[in-house]
Amino acid sequence: MEELTRTAEEKLRTYNQVHLIERLQRLPENKRHKLAEQIKHIALDRLFQSLEKQELAEGTADASIKPIAYESWEQYGKGEQQAFADRGWELLRRGGVGAIVVAGGNGSRLGYDGPKGTLDIGLPSGKSLFQLQAERLLHLSRDAGRVIPWYVMTSEDNHEATKAFFHASGYFGYPAEDCFIFQQNSMPAVGHDGQLLLSADGGIKLAPSGHGDCFASLKRTGALDDMKQRGLDWLFYCNVDNALVKMADPAFIGVAAYYNRDIAAKVVEKTDGQEKIGIVCERNGRPAVLEYNEIPDEISNAQSADGHLLYHLGHISILLFKLDFIDKHADADIPYHMASKKMDHLDANDQLIVPDKPNAYKLERFIFDFFPFAELITVLKVERQEEFAPVKNKTGVDSPGSACRLVLALHRKWLIEAGVPPEKLYGRDIELSPLQSYGGEDLSAEAWEAGLNR
Repeated sequence: MEELTRTAEEKLRTYNQVHLIERLQRLPENKRHKLAEQIKHIALDRLFQSLEKQELAEGTADASIKPIAYESWEQYGKGEQQAFADRGWELLRRGGVGAIVVAGGNGSRLGYDGPKGTLDIGLPSGKSLFQLQAERLLHLSRDAGRVIPWYVMTSEDNHEATKAFFHASGYFGYPAEDCFIFQQNSMPAVGHDGQLLLSADGGIKLAPSGHGDCFASLKRTGALDDMKQRGLDWLFYCNVDNALVKMADPAFIGVAAYYNRDIAAKVVEKTDGQEKIGIVCERNGRPAVLEYNEIPDEISNAQSADGHLLYHLGHISILLFKLDFIDKHADADIPYHMASKKMDHLDANDQLIVPDKPNAYKLERFIFDFFPFAELITVLKVERQEEFAPVKNKTGVDSPGSACRLVLALHRKWLIEAGVPPEKLYGRDIELSPLQSYGGEDLSAEAWEAGLNR
């Protein structure tokens, strides 16, 4: 015990964490042992080196930025589209594709107490984001004749609550053995004064380390080994907070397989230069994403000769990765990005401090920082109204309400295309189950009249 405490104190002294040394010295033995164990396993060297690198990077200009080549789904002919979809279905039928959703966030920003994936966005069915995604995968699994393995990445903040929700929901009809729920890595939060913060339980406050730690977390938890044992070739990747995401989209899989690059990314046309989504581009001759808060105005507002946005490809976190690529780069040292956040913590007198403005730095890795490891990636532009309904804000744009309206608008469009007279849909919110129709197929006016499409 004394040796463990002494080692922890030496480690803390190296990084000028005197307040934690004093805390260790006054804690009773059982609590002192618990805190010393936590300190032992935290990579403080990586944490403070990353903070230093981030501060240095903020003072340097970005490198050469250029537009990136892309494909447009709408510009393919019907025959080409069908050929791509057929190729994707081949991979699904032989069990070559798995799906992962990164779901480490909570709904606090939305005024919701719980994991974001458990949120009901206001659809008539009351289905959660998790259920919408599960049912789309179940539909594909049924048509493919085999279950698509589903991996759900949580965080320390919501892991147990997510598992409990899946269990209580009967996994939404998904086979439990084909649903792998695992927890992502964490990093300590650091106050603006450079001091590590204390959590409400008296330990060092940790925060999820970002979706960029997905590959490392897959490896650490055994999920990557599970994928290898199943013989997966590709992993479909998305965020939980997109109510319209086409899970394991066969057409997207087919395009990715045709071009056979390590990474494929779906993009949408940006609404304008200031829209708060990143852009897919080239940086230093390699594929990259610039986050919206990192894009200089001269890039975000740049126009081509015909007056259109030059950097118009919005990144929506719908990706495909070759499993070999994930395996090769799972331990890659991609950078951490520093964000200033409001974080509750205990002070030196064990009083809970609830700040009213940002007081700490959170370090996160981003999934798109793996892009430069690929010489080329496949970029596919798709229609926003069919695939992108983000849930980021409590009200207004990109809120549960706006996402709900986008889902219902798409379902209305599908019904009209199936022959239902528009006047019969006027003033009605009609939701279609993903178990019945994945992308607008298998609908008819006759079935709707008989109540089968409702």
